[in-house]
Amino acid sequence: MIVCYAHGDGLGHLTRLRAVRHTLAWDDEVTVVTRSPHARDPRIAGGWRIAASLDGLAADDLVVDAFPAGLQGELRRLPDGVRVTHLARRLRWDAYRPLLPAAPPRFGRTYVLEPLEPAHEEYLRAVSDEVAPLRLADPPAEPLDVDGWLIVHGGPAAEILELVAYARDMAALEGVRPPMALVSPRRPDGLPADVAHLDAYPACPPGPRVERIVTAAGFNAVRQFAPWRDRHRMLPFPRSLDDQFARAAHAARTKGTPPSP
Repeated sequence: MIVCYAHGDGLGHLTRLRAVRHTLAWDDEVTVVTRSPHARDPRIAGGWRIAASLDGLAADDLVVDAFPAGLQGELRRLPDGVRVTHLARRLRWDAYRPLLPAAPPRFGRTYVLEPLEPAHEEYLRAVSDEVAPLRLADPPAEPLDVDGWLIVHGGPAAEILELVAYARDMAALEGVRPPMALVSPRRPDGLPADVAHLDAYPACPPGPRVERIVTAAGFNAVRQFAPWRDRHRMLPFPRSLDDQFARAAHAARTKGTPPSP
């Protein structure tokens, strides 16, 4: 059994694990340790078992997502005989490093999913037998096709409304009035009446009628919409441990090329 430790409450961990499962062609039973309410959605976590903790799980392989010692440094030395893999995305390493326990987990392999801070990568090389890049591919999906501009965000309502305001300001500056559609698990209070709401998953790939894509600068949004970077605009948000600003800056520097670790 493959057990994935993704102890966050957002959508990003689950979307990333869907891509990892597809990319690595996992065919074993998968159990995901998560507290995300999105794990109840069969479009996202269909076919997975969901658990609240590692207690009582007999894993053959343990996959630790994003945070090498867990979200709050709660992962210590792991049982012998379990193959442990880490999925590394960019962190605000100076903020995360103080959370590392005195005896952090070791990994048989770390997959680097995007460019990391040098100190972060140096740490992972010290605690991993092997470090290798991995470019993710999502499971096949029908295009999400709407007229005009597509705004995609699964975060807090205040951020969704800020993204919508950003898109509307951008349209006003360009002198255009495109139809706009928001893709989000819920319709936030205060969404302008002329912005349609879609509870669609996945939100990628965009169809041919989509003229502009507006997102935050989370890992999945930047990765998934990289092939359409000429139409993709991102607004990074502050996070305690994720560095959306560095990710957005890297995407701007490499415009027109897919992101690579």
